[in-house]
Amino acid sequence: MDIRDSVVLVTGGARGIGEGIARYFAARGAKVAVVDQDQEGVDRVVAEIRGAGGDAIGVQANVASEADTARFIKATLDAYGKLNVAIACAGIIRDGTLVSLDKKTGKVSKKLGLDKWQPVIDINLTGTFLTLRDAAEAMINTGSNGLLVTISSVNKEGQVGQLNYSSTKAADALMPKIIVGEFQMRGIHNIRCIGIAPGYTATPMLTGMNQDALKMILNDVQIGRLVLPDEIASLIGHCVENEAIDATTLEITGGLCYPMGIAK
Repeated sequence: MDIRDSVVLVTGGARGIGEGIARYFAARGAKVAVVDQDQEGVDRVVAEIRGAGGDAIGVQANVASEADTARFIKATLDAYGKLNVAIACAGIIRDGTLVSLDKKTGKVSKKLGLDKWQPVIDINLTGTFLTLRDAAEAMINTGSNGLLVTISSVNKEGQVGQLNYSSTKAADALMPKIIVGEFQMRGIHNIRCIGIAPGYTATPMLTGMNQDALKMILNDVQIGRLVLPDEIASLIGHCVENEAIDATTLEITGGLCYPMGIAK
């Protein structure tokens, strides 16, 4: 597929990696639908894309809601008549260990609660599923060539303190192989699915952290710096244009040597 004049939908598009992806594709002539829970962020990104000469719409939505998913897919089709690329970038982190112990008694003093478990499952996993499911429906029903993209993480391999997050990212990494297998079984050959698994990325959460702690993280990254959102977007752009890339998850980590944080 050509990027120019394609229609690209990005969830989580109001900040971080998602914002970088939305800007990348708009700058290359794609029509972009920016979806996020943050209305102010959506409005800002859409205004800045349009100000730079790009074509974009924005939809405030909760990706874990079937009704909201149907609404932002419809808004995209109403605006542009088709959908070519759907990138499920919406995601959250709620870190915590399975159990915590009381230092004096050695007994369990705290457990990982559903307040930290369920929102991560809802946004990172259910949200990805709903976005890809309804985007696939739109692509099939409009006869559009398409690419579905999950955003996994190098932490799909397992990260201490991220049982919830890592579990969702492992599932997101597995989706492309299963989805493409189902497409093959159904005779659907015009829609592909891939996953992208970034390493430590230059989002506000990382760039704004304690710089000594950041330096420690970067000691394990071969290129010696954070991955840029634009580099992730560029990889997705390559996948859009190269139809041989299918049913797989690609890592983009800058050469992260110890992704689990416990390998040393």
